[in-house]
Amino acid sequence: MSEAVESLNFIEHIVEEDLKNGYSEKDLRFRFPPEPNGYLHIGHASSICLNFGLGLRYNAPVNLRFDDTNPAKEEQEYVDAIKKDVEWLGFKWDTERYASDYFQQLYDWAIELIKQGKAYVDEQSSEDMAIQKGTPTQEGTNSPFRDRSVEENLAIFQEMKDGKFAEGTHVLRAKIDMASSNMLMRDPIMYRVLHKAHHRTNTDWCIYPMYDWTHGESDYIEQVSHSFCTLEFAMHRELYDWFLDQVTDTEKLRPKQREFARRNLSHTVVSKRKLLQLVENNVVTGWDDPRMSTISGLRRRGYTPESIRNFVETIGIAKRDNLIDVSLLEFHLRDHLNKISPRVMGVLDPVKVIITNYPEGEVEWLDTENNPEDESAGTRQIPFTREIYIEKEDFKEEANRKFFRLKLGGEVRLKSGYIIKAESCTKDTDGNITEIQCTYDPKSKSGSGTEESLRKVKGTLHWVSVAHALKAEVRLYDRLFTDESPDTHKDKDFMEFINPDSLKVITGYLEPSLSEAKSGDRFQFQRLGYFCVDPDSTNEKLVFNKTVGLRDTWAKLQNK
Repeated sequence: MSEAVESLNFIEHIVEEDLKNGYSEKDLRFRFPPEPNGYLHIGHASSICLNFGLGLRYNAPVNLRFDDTNPAKEEQEYVDAIKKDVEWLGFKWDTERYASDYFQQLYDWAIELIKQGKAYVDEQSSEDMAIQKGTPTQEGTNSPFRDRSVEENLAIFQEMKDGKFAEGTHVLRAKIDMASSNMLMRDPIMYRVLHKAHHRTNTDWCIYPMYDWTHGESDYIEQVSHSFCTLEFAMHRELYDWFLDQVTDTEKLRPKQREFARRNLSHTVVSKRKLLQLVENNVVTGWDDPRMSTISGLRRRGYTPESIRNFVETIGIAKRDNLIDVSLLEFHLRDHLNKISPRVMGVLDPVKVIITNYPEGEVEWLDTENNPEDESAGTRQIPFTREIYIEKEDFKEEANRKFFRLKLGGEVRLKSGYIIKAESCTKDTDGNITEIQCTYDPKSKSGSGTEESLRKVKGTLHWVSVAHALKAEVRLYDRLFTDESPDTHKDKDFMEFINPDSLKVITGYLEPSLSEAKSGDRFQFQRLGYFCVDPDSTNEKLVFNKTVGLRDTWAKLQNK
């Protein structure tokens, strides 16, 4: 039992303590509450896994609640994308909720606060309110409208609801304490006027509740037991509790807010505002661009939900913000893809090899493993012919003893095929090698059991038959930013760190077994990395995305 307790993170310890001090497991209910003003990103994955993980641990329901209180920025597109992402990560919510479900209840409670003298309508400009609110070291001063009568506040608030005022002219504020050391408690805004259609309520409302007023009350309505937020909401907890004090019934469970640290990822930005800027400035093709830190972008690039969940479990839940190197996420991705990905061959920068002593017109089908990590994956056959493609970098006319690939007079084994020897090469007028002439050892075929087939050579190359090669568009993705923390520089804009080489589009030549590959299918291109089929792919034109290389070469390249 002690070992189990020691393995808990501090959030789980909070739940365990509450269970010891009066809560029962049937009291537990959690929620994941995104605002539908953008796509979810890798930073949200920790919160998703935390809340739904707690639900699984305690067999407790988890709500998916959309905090949709700002129609100026929220869209149904984002709601749909968020639901897809949560499901893709492998989680199921108990109930789908919306803060907009509670607009009438929130309004009714606001009326009660006005009647109790705890809320008032303010007509100051936002600039005047900011000045009047004071500073962290200087107390605020009361609004000139703070002592309006209850009757006047009720009448004006009704006019706000009826759409009689322009945006920015009137707000409803809670009457708390303008001298509070916590500036969030200095008469915070509860409602503002917005003449914009809401994605669910259309034009039924033209006043909309603020986040702080909405969030805790929504938790209370849903009887959420624990409201886990990131650290920037720590100062909001006092206000969360004050608002709950105004509406809670002693017969009902009172939610409690607790905070955990963000886990920021290197070489990315996760601010929705900045992600939107990348989209609007056409730096990327959309929210699901494979270079984006969005979950939909990671999915399109070829990430697996298992790799993201394993990454989140590794970094854990902490009390301090921290920057996590993206290479750790890539490690978990490689680890999972290695287990599940079929091995195939593709050549991305081809040079033709002619095997001069192989019969012209002959096609030989060679057996090869689909995945050495998975015996059940079986084998497939690939065509071998007189003319093949290999990678240009796999051949040198002359090379030192540490070059174990093909060189004039040297031998290599072709993967699942024969040993070949480079005899000569042909060049164009600029000195570029256009063709390599080789001979092969007919008795050296892999797996044939002959003595020659067991002969050891130091290099093994991937290849494809020229006559059977499938042309494909291959998108080589790299990190979108050259700096590990691009949005933390005070003197530079994050856009200055865009990696100009984050995408290269080339034509690749792939083995024919890939002709049936479908969108989302993942493969290991042997010796090159992991790739997946992009949704842009068609029967007429295959499109592959590079997901990640076989090993982490980023640091080495950066240090050159």
